[in-house]
Amino acid sequence: MAQALVKHLAALRMEVEHLDGRTSIEPYCGGVFTIFGHGNVAGLGEALAAERDHLRTYRAHNEQTMTHAAIAFAKAQFRQRIMAVSTSIGPGATNMVTAAAVAHVNRLPVLLLPGDVFATRRPDPVLQQIESFGQGDVSASDCFRPVTRYFDRLTRPEHILTALPRAIQTMTDPANCGPACLSLPQDVQAMAFDCPEDFLNPGVLRFRRPPADERELANAIALLRGAKCPLIVAGGGVLYSQAWVALRAFVETHGVPVVESHGGKSSLPWDHPLNLGAIGVDGVSWANEMAREADVVFAVGTRLQDFTTGSHALFPQAQLLSLNVQPYDAGKWSGTALVADARVGLGQLETGLAGWAADAAWTDRAKQQAAAANARITELTTNVPKDMLPYDAEVIGAVRDSATELGLDSGQHDVALCAAGTLPAELHKLWRASLPGNYHMEYGYSCMGYEVAGGLGVKMARPDQESIVLVGDGSYMMANSELATSVMLGQKIIVVVLDNRGYGCIQRLQTATGSPAFNNLLDDCVPEGGERSSIDFAMHARSMGADAVHVKDVAELKAAMVKARQARRTQVIVIDTTHTRTTDGGCWWEVAIPEVSGRAGVREAHERYTQAQRLQRL
Repeated sequence: MAQALVKHLAALRMEVEHLDGRTSIEPYCGGVFTIFGHGNVAGLGEALAAERDHLRTYRAHNEQTMTHAAIAFAKAQFRQRIMAVSTSIGPGATNMVTAAAVAHVNRLPVLLLPGDVFATRRPDPVLQQIESFGQGDVSASDCFRPVTRYFDRLTRPEHILTALPRAIQTMTDPANCGPACLSLPQDVQAMAFDCPEDFLNPGVLRFRRPPADERELANAIALLRGAKCPLIVAGGGVLYSQAWVALRAFVETHGVPVVESHGGKSSLPWDHPLNLGAIGVDGVSWANEMAREADVVFAVGTRLQDFTTGSHALFPQAQLLSLNVQPYDAGKWSGTALVADARVGLGQLETGLAGWAADAAWTDRAKQQAAAANARITELTTNVPKDMLPYDAEVIGAVRDSATELGLDSGQHDVALCAAGTLPAELHKLWRASLPGNYHMEYGYSCMGYEVAGGLGVKMARPDQESIVLVGDGSYMMANSELATSVMLGQKIIVVVLDNRGYGCIQRLQTATGSPAFNNLLDDCVPEGGERSSIDFAMHARSMGADAVHVKDVAELKAAMVKARQARRTQVIVIDTTHTRTTDGGCWWEVAIPEVSGRAGVREAHERYTQAQRLQRL
């Protein structure tokens, strides 16, 4: 059975669309990350060894982070290709559950292949088996059920004939795309069966592009035709549909300004005259201002989560139109739904919108705002402080501008990656991406520890670009083992560690809600008899095989980045930073405040909270 699974994966091909518009037939599965244990080494391991020339196997250091790398690979490929991940039965399998949730929330494909306990139950309980006193068929793999789009436990070898195609169908479905899990009992992996030859020679995969329903299309056209001050919110669906050309044509034809969610950032080049940049809780002031005044908000490929919508208080005045391939997302918040592929849907709209355009004053204002915004971003990212530690904006500027020293355009050459902490807000506002996918943010689940592994996955997917990981010290400490994997595999990444000595972002939220600073910064967490933290991140990175340096200021950072770009192996640059953040922009975010507290600050925060709730779109 394991041989049939591996041979099928090795033979699968996908018709892939490239940034330049070309198409080619590529292997659908980019390889298998695995850490072997007794639950997968004899069955799946033997099969992978036999097919190593046709399907690469990569050994990692942690099951969660190797899955993050696989997820980042798929995201960087706009969901057109995947990687598979395999583990043994017990803790190896459950280590993948967090990463499965990352893929589930972000609608990203990854094939999870955890080992499972014996289907025969002869050695029951086997090593690492979880025993349920009330359910005889439960194992650790059942943890994957709520965080995968497709789950199957194969208790017969011939089950692979239907289970694997269904898993692939899920991962290639534009509406239901997400992680698929095939739980593989270790005895079933090793069982023989008569496998049809056509299973080992599958056809070429191609993505569907569903068009819009005629009635929904007519409603959408009518709504847009009545709009004077429309605003497009570009989400990740624009990128996954590869609809950036269609979006640009729509924007320029009709004079509609665009704002971008984390998932949609890089849908338009940063310097497009109608790209207002980041929207939402960590959006820029000029984008949020336009959102508050728009009469129609046209959400394209976004699931309208709370950071994008200011907990649904940012644009309650506007009529909402949602173009989304997933009906669940298109129908949110009682808006007008247009269920279709983003690229196809934008094209269909053009026919009915001939001659329509946003008010000229609205379009002109957006262009003025965008031009002023770019000047402000330059100011924020090049205003290097003297005699004080830098904050994230200056670091971002130094990373970006280091490319210029080598005659490169960082917006085209670099993929900037992050996931959690203060940096997502700063990058959302300040990073400049010229090409689709050159901003890679895992902010659906905002999983600390995604960053280093994600950088590895991006490099494997885009070997000709620099994969630059910007990560705080807290998130770096969560998971960094794939730094060693990147060295081992010869996949160079650049990691910039911003050390503000703790969980600075969450401490700001803590104090903003009226609570005292507590249990977040390292120096505040030392009990009597304990020792202050003195982690040497550069030394740690060197011990993992990377080249690493601790720089003292932004000038040294920029110089180190120039050298890092010229290097051939993984580079780590550490810089001490403050807890300051960019105050331009932002909007309310609903975080529940205690109704009862002995602290005056908490009571005041609760009063502000209840007032803000009145602005929500319900």
